[in-house]
Amino acid sequence: MLQSARQTFSKNVRKARVGRGLSQEDLAELADLHRNYVGGVERGERNISVDNMERIARALHTTIGTLLEESPALSKPPKGGTRGTKG
Repeated sequence: MLQSARQTFSKNVRKARVGRGLSQEDLAELADLHRNYVGGVERGERNISVDNMERIARALHTTIGTLLEESPALSKPPKGGTRGTKG
């Protein structure tokens, strides 16, 4: 069965976040969102806006398109660190 875009986005956000060694709280801080909101997005409970999708994608150093792909190539961060910098 085909997943909804929301389910695919949710699954890929979690996969990318874990792959980068970030907690939900870390991702929320980098995306300037509340940690409870990020958790809701990852559980597929939120009907997320395009603006917030963009914030999360940027915080994960990827694109909205990649986060919406059924089988994205969500790579691990470059050697030397797992966390991005805010800004």
